[in-house]
Amino acid sequence: MTLPLATAGPALTAALTAALAGEHAAVYGYGVVGARLEGRQDQVSARQAFDGHRARRAALEDLLRAAGTEPVAAEAAYDLGGPITTAAAARALAARLERGVAATYADLVAAGEPGLRATAARWLVDAAVRGSVWSGVAEDFPGLTERRS
Repeated sequence: MTLPLATAGPALTAALTAALAGEHAAVYGYGVVGARLEGRQDQVSARQAFDGHRARRAALEDLLRAAGTEPVAAEAAYDLGGPITTAAAARALAARLERGVAATYADLVAAGEPGLRATAARWLVDAAVRGSVWSGVAEDFPGLTERRS
């Protein structure tokens, strides 16, 4: 993905960086989710999510470089909220990962310029749908926890 971001201001750069950090966490987390769901029916969904988050991570890195900013590196490990020892825990983690990236995409929609805003909105919708599939619950205003009733 290439968008003209030569004029990216601090708010947009911060939102891109936060989205990238969220994708780093999602890629890490889906590695754990996929391992726990191996051999199960939803292993394919976990693999597709893993691949999708890797692609978005690469796109965000490209966008940051285009804006003249060095992308933030992934952490060595991420807090998964406890041990992921069951398939149910893996699905709950997947739902949390999607809520996390949805929040960063909501911020990116707010900070973005028109072409990027549309892309971030699509990513937000994708995360919201995927999160609702994992959790079994559709959220009000995905990515905007302060507006939930």
